[in-house]
Amino acid sequence: MKYWHLVWSAMRRKRLRTIFTLLSIVIAFILYGYLAAIDQAFSMGVELAGADRLILMSKVSLIQLLPESYQAQIAAVPHVLEVTHATWFGGIYQDPKNFFGQYAVEPEAYLKIYPELIVPEAQKKAWFEDRTGVMVGRSIATRFGWKVGDRVPIQATIWRKKDNSSTWEFTVDGIYDGNKQGVDTTQFLFHYKYFDEARWRGAGMVGWYIIRIDAPDDAPKIAASIDKLFENSAFETKTSTEKAFMQGFAKQVGNIGAIIEAVLTAVFFTILLVVGNTMMQSVRERTTELAVLKTIGFTDGRVLGLVLAQSLLVAAVGGGIGLALAWLMIRRGDPTNGALPIFFFPPREMVWGLAFVAGLGLITGIIPAVQAMRLRVVDALRRT
Repeated sequence: MKYWHLVWSAMRRKRLRTIFTLLSIVIAFILYGYLAAIDQAFSMGVELAGADRLILMSKVSLIQLLPESYQAQIAAVPHVLEVTHATWFGGIYQDPKNFFGQYAVEPEAYLKIYPELIVPEAQKKAWFEDRTGVMVGRSIATRFGWKVGDRVPIQATIWRKKDNSSTWEFTVDGIYDGNKQGVDTTQFLFHYKYFDEARWRGAGMVGWYIIRIDAPDDAPKIAASIDKLFENSAFETKTSTEKAFMQGFAKQVGNIGAIIEAVLTAVFFTILLVVGNTMMQSVRERTTELAVLKTIGFTDGRVLGLVLAQSLLVAAVGGGIGLALAWLMIRRGDPTNGALPIFFFPPREMVWGLAFVAGLGLITGIIPAVQAMRLRVVDALRRT
């Protein structure tokens, strides 16, 4: 840039003020990055929900069990390709604060319907053949230091055994990863048949059904036809797309997205005031300098560009450092030590962050830039 030295000298005029302004922007964008990652975690993978998957649950509540016999009837519905089920276990590992999802599933069918769960073939085979085996996500395996072959005791809070014991022991047969960012790797998956045979009540009942269909565009019609099968029965159902199901599940903990948006709005409004005030002061302090520039031939447009360039540079440096630090810090891992199902800085939010940087520079610089452009040389020199 031909006039880079003029922009740089303007930033160096009040170094301490510039440093504090940059620090405030850096902190704001670090906060933005963390809140974006937390919002992603509480969305529970909604964006990655399969368009070809439906979730069937009890019409009464998710905790209301359904007959296992429903599976054959669902499989006979047109456009249904595969059906499996899962049941919430809700046990405790060592301490109640060590929360993670534990599900009794049909191993082969579950992995088939969720191809995003990547498991080494040897581990997959071992799990299929081991009735007391468990497949765990990479996140909780890392969190608790589990390795393949470890025995993991889970204390039941709902499902006691027929012998009245509350301790269920499982062998870690495999550790799965996600095929992309955002896949939940905090699940604890074990054999439904073992669970069903050993529990003291609820035999032949499951939590919910996962259904894969061949016509995602017709999902509402297919869901309605499935629910019609069980109308007026003792266990009526409600079927929805997996995305709608997960959105409803996420909302049970509150509208986290709205809360985060409110916090970010307050933060960025404050930053607009801080940076805008800095730019206004900078222009006032440079009144004589700007008048001299106009005197020696600088056009109004060029003066406007110089002030805007300073504002954009402050925003770009502060915002760029803030986003980079947020990305690096979030890559180090979940600060809750694995309590969140997923934790990463979504690329889409990074792009929005860069847009906010540009917007911050333009909004905070446009008013002082226009004032500088309209500055009359005579009036400016009269003030000196």
